[in-house]
Amino acid sequence: MSDTHTPVSRRRFCAGACQVASCATLATFFSACGGSPTSPSAPAATLPVLPGQFASSRVQVTVAGSALDNVGAAALVESVAGVFLLARTSAIAFTAVDAICSHESCTITGSDGSAYVCPCHGSRYSRSGQVLAGPAKASLRQFGTTFADGVVTIAL
Repeated sequence: MSDTHTPVSRRRFCAGACQVASCATLATFFSACGGSPTSPSAPAATLPVLPGQFASSRVQVTVAGSALDNVGAAALVESVAGVFLLARTSAIAFTAVDAICSHESCTITGSDGSAYVCPCHGSRYSRSGQVLAGPAKASLRQFGTTFADGVVTIAL
């Protein structure tokens, strides 16, 4: 039996080693993105976005004729002061909470109808910001609201 083994050049060996390392890194990355136990089980509906006007430590949102016309509706409010989740709880009452998830600071943009859902890891929060399901452990920051003449004022 003859030995037909051809020596491998250093360049070829290093190129092969880099390819193997790249494949291992990509495999780890894609497995981390997959369906872990903390991933949302069903996609949440994206909340409508309303503009908020910031003035003197408060944000004002016009809700008349908007997605917040009906009791139970919720929306994402964007302003220079921050991003908020605003829900109509009665004809004259609203709740406002910070839209930044307490788990890993993702912006919460969805709702499953009764709760806010973080798109990153599936944490669920009540309309008042309380944690309903993790991985988040801390509630969302709450803000006081007042309602008059079709405008909600969020006190910062």
